[in-house]
Amino acid sequence: MAAMQSHELLKEVLKKTSAKQISADMGLSLSLIYKWAEPPQDETGSGANNPLDRIEQLLRITNDERIAQWVCERAGGFYIHNPKAKPHPFQLIPSTNSIVQEFADMLGVIAVAAADNQITKDEAKAIRRRWEDLKTVTEGFVRNSEEGNFAKLRDEAEKSAKSEG
Repeated sequence: MAAMQSHELLKEVLKKTSAKQISADMGLSLSLIYKWAEPPQDETGSGANNPLDRIEQLLRITNDERIAQWVCERAGGFYIHNPKAKPHPFQLIPSTNSIVQEFADMLGVIAVAAADNQITKDEAKAIRRRWEDLKTVTEGFVRNSEEGNFAKLRDEAEKSAKSEG
């Protein structure tokens, strides 16, 4: 499934949000707001480089995921980096162990921070880092599960059991 293009997303957004309101609030021309929802000129459209394209460009140039994290935080969420490499199916147990270890590490940081019945800003930042690490490891596990990467392990184990029996 191909990812939605930025202009397609903005076209959908403009069905629910007034282009006039966006124009007025941002101090931009109404025609520019509408051009954001059109395919870019290099795709034979007449669209303008929109803010989403600029964010994507900034991410690509800087290779700094903190930009994505900042955007996600402004939307009330969080950014989790998806793993690029698919693990070998025999990595089910190590992957499970990684989640357990990350969770234990996070709990350790929380326990140390809470030992004096207060949590400082630095301790809160350490807790947040551990939490983000746990979410990333868990997201990788869930994605691999959804993509069937761990199902191969079960299939190979069943074949092995039949050939031994």
